[in-house]
Amino acid sequence: MKTTKQQALKNLFFKYRHGLVLLYFFPYMLWFTALEKSVTHDYTPIHIWLDNIIPFNEYFIIPYLLWFLYIAVTVLYFFFTSKEDFYKVCAYLFIGMTICLMIYTIWPNGQNLRPASFARDNIFIDIVKRLYIQDTSTNVFPSIHVFNSIGAHIAIASSSRFKNNKLVKTASLILAILISLSTVFLKQHSAMDGFGAIILGAIMYLIVYVPDYSKHFRNTTEEDKYQFEN
Repeated sequence: MKTTKQQALKNLFFKYRHGLVLLYFFPYMLWFTALEKSVTHDYTPIHIWLDNIIPFNEYFIIPYLLWFLYIAVTVLYFFFTSKEDFYKVCAYLFIGMTICLMIYTIWPNGQNLRPASFARDNIFIDIVKRLYIQDTSTNVFPSIHVFNSIGAHIAIASSSRFKNNKLVKTASLILAILISLSTVFLKQHSAMDGFGAIILGAIMYLIVYVPDYSKHFRNTTEEDKYQFEN
């Protein structure tokens, strides 16, 4: 006979086992890290005329770094509140990110837009300098930063949980736009990288959010409940 503690652990695992899809993050990081180390000099530079008129602005480091919190909070929120929304946002992000890695692998690319020197000296410049050291200027098209920001906002805007919450949806949209702009104002990406991310984001939206998967999720939930109870 199972102890109360064992049953509680079983219940906890059963309730949150959908989180196993997050294990994909580990092979993804291995692949991404390998590309960061292998793609260093021999790559196609990404550049369009728009890059020449966009000035460098170190203050955009704030929304750029907020990206990590934005994506993590969005995924974790749906992990705890809505299995259907969680699966959708993970499918959107993981499939899209994998497509990005495939593009980087088949077509190594990068950008040569970073300033050689800075006209100012402040704490934001210092953070940007550290970012440049830690993050290479390769594997940029499409921009994962922009793509994930679009994905997080779509997940929030499409969720029934925020149907009547204009404040959250508006804040999410503003943050997604600022994060996307930060990639070009920090010279981390060419504007072309952002356009590529928008196109990929639109395709993923048509695949993940336009079809009605609600019936599938209802059937899956009922099957899980039956297996658990029996």
